[in-house]
Amino acid sequence: MTGIYIPRRAEQQIREGLEETRVILVNGPRQAGKTTLVEQFVTEKRPYVTLDEPGTLEAARRDPTGFIRSLGGGVIDEIQRAPELMLAIKVAVDTVKTPGRFLLTGSATVMALPTIGDSLAGRLSIVELLPLAQAELHASPGRLIERLFDDGPLAFTPLPVVGAELRRIIVAGGYPEALQKKSSRRRTAWFEDYIRLVVDRDARDAANIEQLDQLPRLVSHLAEQAGQPVNISNLSSSLQLSRPTVVKYLEALERIYLVRSLPPWFSNRIARLVKTPKIQFYDSGLLASLRGVSQLDPVDQPPATGALFETFVHAELRKLMSWSERRTTLCHFRTREQDEVDFVLEDARGRVVGIEVKSGATLRRRDFSGLRKLEAAAGERFVRGLILHDHDRITPVSERIQGAPLSLLWTL
Repeated sequence: MTGIYIPRRAEQQIREGLEETRVILVNGPRQAGKTTLVEQFVTEKRPYVTLDEPGTLEAARRDPTGFIRSLGGGVIDEIQRAPELMLAIKVAVDTVKTPGRFLLTGSATVMALPTIGDSLAGRLSIVELLPLAQAELHASPGRLIERLFDDGPLAFTPLPVVGAELRRIIVAGGYPEALQKKSSRRRTAWFEDYIRLVVDRDARDAANIEQLDQLPRLVSHLAEQAGQPVNISNLSSSLQLSRPTVVKYLEALERIYLVRSLPPWFSNRIARLVKTPKIQFYDSGLLASLRGVSQLDPVDQPPATGALFETFVHAELRKLMSWSERRTTLCHFRTREQDEVDFVLEDARGRVVGIEVKSGATLRRRDFSGLRKLEAAAGERFVRGLILHDHDRITPVSERIQGAPLSLLWTL
């Protein structure tokens, strides 16, 4: 994919937003492709500046009002590096209310940063850009979220991706730069540099971190526990940090799009539910690198395989949700008897879809126990349950539960 521009689904969202809204913010992880995307919208009246350039950053911080006044309008890259600009932008767009004046990018959840708050509330539209989705890489419809909530059956996938090719896709992840690396060794080196950059610089911008040297250790701990309920007490003890400090550091890692807390789904129909959130990484390639398996076939490392498959599905669901017209939330389901469903999608009407992830090709009866418990808990709100796994066909199990190829994520 070297040198090839891959169209992003967010492009249309930005185009529509610039016609209606004074400020558009493209938010997402560093190196997800934000700069390449917003460069498509640079014009004479909307010039490009980046706050990663030291001189530009110094000028923006020294005189935010003068900096914005001199621009008039523009594409401002990495806005989280100078949050002082947000108030100046607010004043500018309140004075001249022309749509599409400013197109911003941020490598942190900018509106949650302590120094920004809600200064642009009502004047700003947020577009989330995550690393490349498989639907974007394969130029497929990317309508799985809509199809999951339809009452009709899911169509058979004519060209499923299985075996070694599926594992290669999972280990590679979705970061454009990492996908261009021709060897796993070079990709691992890229991810190591990436972690160092975002932890050393972006985490510092995202929160007041007193012991920055502890963040890489926290990231390593989280990588080993990916997809599991997070135990703050254990993390606190292992890192010799207070619980409030661990919580603050986790929030910082969420703000810079390294990890995402997955809340529990629960129902009054089942009292014995685990109500602890799980931690998921945003990219399976990054997790593979952190766990030291990016140069190996995950099939040779059973303990890591399940976590990588689950992380990959989490990332793809987040991407599909970012452009879906159906508003959904993402949770997990787990009983105290250890029955679980990796992902629970719930739409605005309260309807529920359960998705369990398995790395193997063969499914056994016990693999469906979590989905059956979720079906009982959700009742009539339960639309369907899927086990996504390394297989080439859809396998009905009951009226509303079935196994399906994992590549269904990008073939519908």
